[in-house]
Amino acid sequence: MQFGFTLKPDHSIERTLALTRQAEAAGFDYGWLFDSHVLWREPYVLLTLMAQASSRLRLGTCVTNPATREPSVTASTLAVLDEVSGGRMDLGIGRGDSARRVLGKPPTTMAALEESIVVIKALVEGRSVEFEGTELSLPWTGSWTLPVWVAGYGPMALAMTGRVADGVILQLGDPDLVRWFVSQLREAEAAAGRAPGSVKVQAAAPAHVGPREDGRERTRWFPALVSNHVVDLVNKYPREQLPDSLTGYVRDRTGYDYLHHAEVGSSNASFVTDEITDRFCVLGSAEEHVEKLRILADAGVDQFNLYLMNGDEEEQLELYGSRVIPALRDAAAARS
Repeated sequence: MQFGFTLKPDHSIERTLALTRQAEAAGFDYGWLFDSHVLWREPYVLLTLMAQASSRLRLGTCVTNPATREPSVTASTLAVLDEVSGGRMDLGIGRGDSARRVLGKPPTTMAALEESIVVIKALVEGRSVEFEGTELSLPWTGSWTLPVWVAGYGPMALAMTGRVADGVILQLGDPDLVRWFVSQLREAEAAAGRAPGSVKVQAAAPAHVGPREDGRERTRWFPALVSNHVVDLVNKYPREQLPDSLTGYVRDRTGYDYLHHAEVGSSNASFVTDEITDRFCVLGSAEEHVEKLRILADAGVDQFNLYLMNGDEEEQLELYGSRVIPALRDAAAARS
């Protein structure tokens, strides 16, 4: 299993870069940033600085969208960032949640998302592609490949991911739900004629090493965030097509204030129970983290992406670097 971390771009620039350096030294493989340009700082400027502050980390958005970010502009930006970083850029992309809704607009369509993935990847990798009736190319790029990760849970999103993407981002730390989604992803791969395991699986969720009660209060915002996507799914698909362990907890949800998105202590999380928080997040002692992450790996997870926005960020990076990541990598080495 590889490890990533995600920052909400609300830290000072100095602290963002310090956390980047600390995470790389702690053994993390990926550094990601939320992209919601009204709520927080502009991620691509920060990614440029993070690329200069690191030498090994792969970097990217978790996640951008093709509506607030026009695809050819995103491609050009990522191609230059590949030059800056020596080819260390990944693209995390979805339909757009907070970035669109804070503007009073809905997420984009799945068709627009799929087209944008094809266009961005082709342009960054130096291939010509038709977009909106015009043949486009970036003649100055093409030295790097661009791994694309799609954030989504629904049947259409997973089918599309199986066709065109390199990875899926599942915003969940629940092994049973992850296993259910991975089985659908593998079916989508097969339907697209791709080899099993072609699409990597990322589980993205908050983690907090320490007393469970404290961890719950620091991470209860996360199931509330996920509920936005669950409500979209419930409105689109019959409930019997989705597991009740995913959809059931939103029945008592009354609304969501995006001005308090991904915020510790937000009233958005008032409907979230301890049981849901424990399932969706990774909490408890370092040993409990190692055990749950082993189960997630067995469920098909290739990368655990720690949503590092629960307070004590430096301490959590230190604990993961000293007690969690080495334990999992030692176990993997022993098995091999």
